[in-house]
Amino acid sequence: MKQISKYFAGLSLIALTASCSLNKEPYSAIPDDGILKDETKWPAATAGNYALLKEEDFTRNYFQMGEFPSDDITLSGATTDPLFYSYTYGHITNQGNTRQIWRMGYKAINGCNRLLEVMPEGKSAAINELIGENLFIRAFVHFGLVRSFGRPYAQNPETNLGVPVITKYDITAMPKRNTVKEVYAQIVADLSRAKKLMNNDNTNSYATKNAAMALLARTYLYMGRNDSAAIYADSVITYGKKYTLLGTGELPRYFTKSNENNEETIFAIHHTLQDDRTWSSIGSMYYMSPGGQGYGEIYASDSYRALLDKYPEDVRHAFVQPVYLKDQYGQDSLDASGVKVMAKRNGINKWYILKYSNQDNVPTLSSPVVLRLAEMYLIRAEANAKMGKDMEALNDVNIIRTRAGLSGNALFSSSNMQGYATVLDVVLDERRLELAFETHRVFDLFRNNKNLFRDYPGVQPDHPQTVKYTDARVVHFIPESEILLDPNLVQNPIQ
Repeated sequence: MKQISKYFAGLSLIALTASCSLNKEPYSAIPDDGILKDETKWPAATAGNYALLKEEDFTRNYFQMGEFPSDDITLSGATTDPLFYSYTYGHITNQGNTRQIWRMGYKAINGCNRLLEVMPEGKSAAINELIGENLFIRAFVHFGLVRSFGRPYAQNPETNLGVPVITKYDITAMPKRNTVKEVYAQIVADLSRAKKLMNNDNTNSYATKNAAMALLARTYLYMGRNDSAAIYADSVITYGKKYTLLGTGELPRYFTKSNENNEETIFAIHHTLQDDRTWSSIGSMYYMSPGGQGYGEIYASDSYRALLDKYPEDVRHAFVQPVYLKDQYGQDSLDASGVKVMAKRNGINKWYILKYSNQDNVPTLSSPVVLRLAEMYLIRAEANAKMGKDMEALNDVNIIRTRAGLSGNALFSSSNMQGYATVLDVVLDERRLELAFETHRVFDLFRNNKNLFRDYPGVQPDHPQTVKYTDARVVHFIPESEILLDPNLVQNPIQ
């Protein structure tokens, strides 16, 4: 059926770029079936698959659909953006952003499939590298889709449905949804093969052997394979001097650095000035520049800031910015007690989030980070905590806290648990602090069988709002338009 081309529309968008060099930034792709027969064009074609990840329909939705359901943010008012439904858990079957990421995701997957079917493994090291990169992209997109549309792995992965696993280009296919277990198995298979084929010569704008191992570490953590998660995280941490944690003084500027200038980033989706989307950028909802760029309607939540404020010296305060009212002279307004007056929207204090803004001094430009070294320490810490290796877990937490400018009683030990009942709880809160707004928090809660609790003001339908990890709403609906085209797709339960 021709309608089924929804999975493959544009999958001949194999890139034809200005240069075949992988040192060039990915450009938009154009159709050219002949490129598949010319191996000199395969590097450019691979660059085209990276370019699909840069598209707004994928990148913006990956990072906002993954973050807006969390308790680290508060939406200060109604918005016409369909991501409103991701924040409120009021998911609808024709939600625009779910359709966008689904279609762009499968376009990228099948862009990879077209190349993987023609590139012979073992012919040369260069071709092996390209095969590995395409396997990494395919695994990353499957991972992004299954965590939004499939239930957490800890909940009956053998029977719960994930997303269709697509590894072959077939314009007539009408695929069913694979189980969550099957999707994760394919992700592991792709990354395991990719790491054997790639080296670490690429920049962090492209897949590498270490990027594959880092994504494997995260995948195994989500699967509850703690031994494997710790092993792969450790492998990335201990690999030579490829990556290093930014120093305490540099950490506040982490997300203003472009990829090649950031020694902690393992893989990020590189955006340059030509990719700046201003009003539709990832950071547009988080921040409004002094020049008025961005909407600035989503703020750091009270509960996140309460955790951060336990230690005022924590340099991670730099990632949120209070907004104050100005007087007629442009100075911060003061109340009768001489305290600065917070600016509000709909009665909610404005705390801008800065992790997706001001790259290269451009207010709405960001190269969103997918994998970084700090996460590897925290993956190893969580895995060790779950395996009963408490001291090893706390040591890794303390590495991250020390880098954040903390010392003395702000560090953890067996005799200084700071009121926490378990080491796992220590690790999860440190993940919340370090990886805030980077699409981890809500998945960390649900995959660990913990409820989400919002006890702060916002447009969430209930005050306070509790979303149980068993709730049907923890996943988005399969786009209704896709089910109309492929009746083999089964919708997620409504309740």
